[in-house]
Amino acid sequence: MGALFDSFGGLAIAFMGASLAVGLSCAGSARGCGTAGEAGAGLLAEKPGAFGKVLILQILPGTLGLFGLVVWFFALLQMGVFGNAYDPLLLTASEGLRIACACLPVAIGCLSAGPAMGRVAANAISLMASNPKEWGKGILLCVTVEFYAILFLLASFLMLLNLNLGA
Repeated sequence: MGALFDSFGGLAIAFMGASLAVGLSCAGSARGCGTAGEAGAGLLAEKPGAFGKVLILQILPGTLGLFGLVVWFFALLQMGVFGNAYDPLLLTASEGLRIACACLPVAIGCLSAGPAMGRVAANAISLMASNPKEWGKGILLCVTVEFYAILFLLASFLMLLNLNLGA
């Protein structure tokens, strides 16, 4: 099994993990934003003045894609991609695998949390359609899903910061 990872090289494995972090997080966010946007379009057909509040509810699932982008950036920092002394051969297969594994919490977590937050936001928009004063409660419902996405981000971030590469 070690020979398989060695044939890919540490950099390739690390890039795969970083790519999953940003790609899956953004895919989950896109689904969530799409779900909320569909509900928002229905409300805006009846109440165009609610655009600002609908837009905020639609944007909320999009934050999860940003979490993936943050982890992607820190993974690339750990890989040395932004340094002047960048050498793709310095990263071992086990180091690349550690980086890839550190990226998984945000990748998998935000992939599943994005659509969930989109459904909560869509239902918050429905709530707002029947009672516009309840908009704040819909935001709070979305924040509960956001809390877990922040935990995914924190898990990946702390693992990336404590890799001790080259030690």
